[in-house]
Amino acid sequence: MAIKVLVVDDSSFFRRRVSEIINSDPQLEVIGNAVNGKEAVDLAKQLRPDVITMDIEMPVMDGITAVREIMKSTPTPILMFSSLTHDGAKATLDALDAGALDFLPKKFEDIARNRDEAVSLLQKRVIEIARKRVMMRRTAVRPATAATITPREPVSRDAARPLAARPATTTATRVPVAPRSAIKPVAARFKATGKKYQLMAIGTSTGGPVALQKVLTKLPANFPLPIVLVQHMPATFTAAFAARLNNLCKISVKEAADGDVLKPGVAYLAPGGMQMMLEGRPGSTRVRIIDGGERMNYKPCVDVTFGSAAKIYQDKVLSMILTGMGADGREGCRMLKSGGSTIWAQDEESCVVYGMPQAVAKANISTEDLPLERISERILVELGLG
Repeated sequence: MAIKVLVVDDSSFFRRRVSEIINSDPQLEVIGNAVNGKEAVDLAKQLRPDVITMDIEMPVMDGITAVREIMKSTPTPILMFSSLTHDGAKATLDALDAGALDFLPKKFEDIARNRDEAVSLLQKRVIEIARKRVMMRRTAVRPATAATITPREPVSRDAARPLAARPATTTATRVPVAPRSAIKPVAARFKATGKKYQLMAIGTSTGGPVALQKVLTKLPANFPLPIVLVQHMPATFTAAFAARLNNLCKISVKEAADGDVLKPGVAYLAPGGMQMMLEGRPGSTRVRIIDGGERMNYKPCVDVTFGSAAKIYQDKVLSMILTGMGADGREGCRMLKSGGSTIWAQDEESCVVYGMPQAVAKANISTEDLPLERISERILVELGLG
């Protein structure tokens, strides 16, 4: 059965263009069009699409507001189209915060080097995020009682005895017990491995902005390690994203600049369109920002940054691969592992796209698969902070 797509944009030309691309893939089918956010909210309820493509700037109701409304009423994977400007970056990040899963530049020439590659990328993105629709809707309809454990009433000594052993004068009372479906299993406690670290490194792509925000905002201001972040993102987006994280986090976050000296409690985000490498030695490591290179598929590339970190820090890197499409990071993680460093991967259920984490897990490079909500907890335990 084809993946059903709702296309939302106030430009008839763009709606037609996107619809043609989507319909040219036999796995996809456009089932409706909307010219503003209000129509999108209404059609999402009526048509129940598997994926929605959404513009940001529209009359009547903008795309960000529409995303929020859709997530309340009919949770659906949403792919945003954005202009590659500073304002466009801020609006796109707002849309991701509101619940959108991914974004692409609105100008197709900014997506890839040629039209065929851009068409293929759009189709793949729609197919990939469609995989989340079942889980999103299952979560939306889950009963409220399933999210908490209903506390039991105190049990008296008599009530705890077998019925036959109770005094004859005792009236048996039923002790309220939470229904089996309402009781969540207790999460396993993490244990530190005892390893010592000098750097933390995180690589991610699709779904990464929200994932990084969830992890980094839980780290304390006195975090003892420098952090390097590689997020697949256009050049005009990384400065805005770093600024947003810096405002939200207790640690400092900045877009990495050539010559930066790594400091504890500071996260360095690789600039879009470039490659971030590390040079020097532990305790005196500098950032090198170099040209992305025409032949590189990813700019920035996780493999490049992780590989350079492996040469300097050997077994002293705590690294993790979060949600993302493709396999970037696998070879960099392989280099880290060969030096004795630690590699974790986000688990499949909590990923927007289980591509990059799956690549390191399948290659038996990662030692732990972790749900997104517990990654920061695991970091703090491993470093003796939690």
